[in-house]
Amino acid sequence: MTHILALDQGTSSSRSIVFDGEGRIVAMAQREFRQIYPKPGHVEHDADEIWSSQLATAREALAHAGLTGKDIAAIGITNQRETTVMWNRRTGRPIHNAIVWQDRRGEPLCAKLREQGLEPAVRRSTGLVIDSYFSATKIRWMLDHVPGAHQLAAHGELAFGTVDSWLLWQLTGGHVHATDATNASRTMLFDVRHNVWDHELLKALHVPDSVLPRVHPSSHVFGQTDPALFGASVPIAGIAGDQQSALFGQACFDAGLAKNTYGTGCFMLMHTGARFLESKNGLITTAAAQVGTLEAPQYALEGSVFIGGAVVQWLRDGLKAITASADVQQLAQSVPDAGGVMFVPAFTGLGAPYWKADARGAIVGLSRGSTAAHIARAALESIAFQSAALLQAMARDAVAAGAPPVSELRVDGGACVNDLMMQFQADLLGIPVVRPTVIETTALGAAYLAGLASGVWSGTAQLAAQWEVERIFEPSMSRDQAAQRMADWERAVRQAVAT
Repeated sequence: MTHILALDQGTSSSRSIVFDGEGRIVAMAQREFRQIYPKPGHVEHDADEIWSSQLATAREALAHAGLTGKDIAAIGITNQRETTVMWNRRTGRPIHNAIVWQDRRGEPLCAKLREQGLEPAVRRSTGLVIDSYFSATKIRWMLDHVPGAHQLAAHGELAFGTVDSWLLWQLTGGHVHATDATNASRTMLFDVRHNVWDHELLKALHVPDSVLPRVHPSSHVFGQTDPALFGASVPIAGIAGDQQSALFGQACFDAGLAKNTYGTGCFMLMHTGARFLESKNGLITTAAAQVGTLEAPQYALEGSVFIGGAVVQWLRDGLKAITASADVQQLAQSVPDAGGVMFVPAFTGLGAPYWKADARGAIVGLSRGSTAAHIARAALESIAFQSAALLQAMARDAVAAGAPPVSELRVDGGACVNDLMMQFQADLLGIPVVRPTVIETTALGAAYLAGLASGVWSGTAQLAAQWEVERIFEPSMSRDQAAQRMADWERAVRQAVAT
């Protein structure tokens, strides 16, 4: 058996992909699910809907491939990170909607933690900044606001998990409550230097350790599926948060290699090997996918853009400027440039390297001649501007640490198929932007991790040899012009923050 089933549970959809022994896509299925907005700044998902949509796509993908569970060597899981699920261990039922990574309701608690002087301790242990983006304050909110949550936790009947843990629990029929180091590293409660839960931070946030999952390496046999799900018991042998999974799927196994994923948000990671590199430029340090044991941590620098491809969804659903997301490139290309329009899509605040939770979206530079096409072009450019700001911060950290600068950026995710945006990205960065043949690298990374643990592949050298380039975008803009464009962007950001 050399086929791997990858479950890719994302922010706006669940998908499943069957890969063969050479890392090629055999079949795929995808389903969108509801986005729930109870009030401004609050974003939720129905955890049961996450599970049902993921299971449905897994069965669909297997059916499309003409396979059953008996033909699958292993399952890999990759997932939207930080999104928080809490459920009753006895009944298996969620106690509340999942609180999504984009949700900002934890910001008042974050402000209190900063006032208490906890920022240095959080940085030192977790590699993160104090922000409601991460899981810790979402856990605290559920404990404080869901009736009976404290009592369930006190009796050991409450379980917390990021989405991977929730899927693992469901896949194993409630027998396994676990996660991997990459997802644990996104909770703001995990000591990534030693790969253990940080009991001082748990105490500071009043989170009982009884709710926490057990942590394993990313490439590890976590458990077996309930045979009723796929017609056979299949090992679940790989788990990684979506961005670390994409880094692995891009064959960025060594220090200095970097990738950017263009999804609902944008996420840039640079592998730093066994070196915990603390950013001085607004980035975070996170665990990279780990093969082997937890005693040999791997790290990456990361910058997160909260609104990436989601800005195209807003053009479609909010502004009604397009009827389908795929129409955005044609609309944007109908004008030669953005006509001086700058779009800062800070709908849920600004992430790295700014970390401005109170920023809000702004469109500046409008004139009587501005059209929907100019706004669409500015929206696409905003994704590239935010990503360029991340790489510039990464480069400053690398230089300060005596590390070589990033020489190319590997890209993936749905929006990377947009040639106009990828060329603009290369122009801003001044380095080649490399798009691989398989752009579903998030799912591919989970498949690779599962395949390594189950013996489908021998090691990372074999995986690196399978990685193929589809297109390289070379920069064509002068460095002076690129610097001026970035200065225009930073000016627009200051206006968004001022609002």
